[in-house]
Amino acid sequence: MIPNGFYYRPAANPDTALTADLIKAIDGEYSAINCYEQLAKLAPTEHAKKRILEIREDEQKHLQFFTNVYTHLTGQTHKPVQTETCPEEYKAGLNASFKDEQETVDSYLSLSDRAQDLYLKNQLRRIAMDEQNHAVWFLYLMSHR
Repeated sequence: MIPNGFYYRPAANPDTALTADLIKAIDGEYSAINCYEQLAKLAPTEHAKKRILEIREDEQKHLQFFTNVYTHLTGQTHKPVQTETCPEEYKAGLNASFKDEQETVDSYLSLSDRAQDLYLKNQLRRIAMDEQNHAVWFLYLMSHR
């Protein structure tokens, strides 16, 4: 018993504390999917277009993973929301994508550090590595236009 007569009942699953971050991840992945589709259309070469679409496929897998985890933890669904404005110019799109991917790495590593379930923790780290790889590809595309 905690003083003043209040009882502390931990959540049935401590990872439910991550739900706000999972919503942010779902919305971020959804936004990236939409922006990368537009960015691929702006790509100056077939190679660049192919690489961007491959990254987009990874983001679709990430979206599905985060959606499944959110539903598993909460018993609810979250309808993704576009939270970013997609640049209309290729160079600006590459810059925004690079920056977004780098920030996402940090976010997912932080999420992994707070996760209790070992499978979830490992998957979040794996997804963070994917995001880092994406950032490297966007950096490559920025320097080889």
